[in-house]
Amino acid sequence: MLGSTAKDAGDGVIALRPDHLEQAHGLSQALVWPYRLEDWAFALNLGRGFAVEADGRLVGTALWWPYGDSFATIGMIIVSPDAQRQGIGRRLMAALLADAAGRRMTLISTKDGEPLYTQLGFKPFGIVTQHQAILAKVPPIDSAVPVRAARPEDHAAIATIDERASGMNRTRLLDALFAIADVVVVEREGEVLGYGCVRRWGRGVVIGPVIARDQTDARAIIATLASGQEGGFVRIDVTEACGLAPWLVEIGLPQVDRVSAMALGEPPQAQPGAVLFALSNQSLG
Repeated sequence: MLGSTAKDAGDGVIALRPDHLEQAHGLSQALVWPYRLEDWAFALNLGRGFAVEADGRLVGTALWWPYGDSFATIGMIIVSPDAQRQGIGRRLMAALLADAAGRRMTLISTKDGEPLYTQLGFKPFGIVTQHQAILAKVPPIDSAVPVRAARPEDHAAIATIDERASGMNRTRLLDALFAIADVVVVEREGEVLGYGCVRRWGRGVVIGPVIARDQTDARAIIATLASGQEGGFVRIDVTEACGLAPWLVEIGLPQVDRVSAMALGEPPQAQPGAVLFALSNQSLG
């Protein structure tokens, strides 16, 4: 577990530990963030976390996830409502940035967090729209797109197209997702050209990541993943640039939020042939 190795960072900031997670879950619940305790454990196991305690209770958290040797994503930055305006968020970010130093970093910013991230040198580079609802009716699947369930032998090809689209080596994330998610791929003439995941998360399920060569394939992947979710709560976070938002609204997943993607250093660059349509979730990217 990477999260258990983060050293105490000084200034009252300590490593976030597994025994903190029930309190961390309580912090996210107080902000009406949808994380389950299992989602916290999944995130900490993949990354490194910091915390601040006051009077024996947790009042702040911040996590980051290494992707290869060059990149990191940042998320789950929370300060208890009754402990805000005390510099806790800034102290947590200082510890996190020192721990991840040398990497180019990205995060998805809330409106409240954006002033601090801007002061720390982060710059916006894109928009993410959040779509969610009880899915009243599953969308039709385009039978012309050859979508099938992923097999273990597909994992290397999935990792390759994921890195092409995300600009980062996310092998550890993918390995963790494959262990808990339903995964489908688009295959043509023996070549895997796209993939998508759906897994239990938050209030129901989250669809993502979704990577494909174009919108037609992305819609078929999403429709396939949603096919077993009728009557259930479905969430998907997509880049505004991918252009899927209007279609998601049409199939019954209205937009409920619009947030900024920000980077410290040059953001990761996609390569031709694969497009990142949906994130795994806003924290993990």
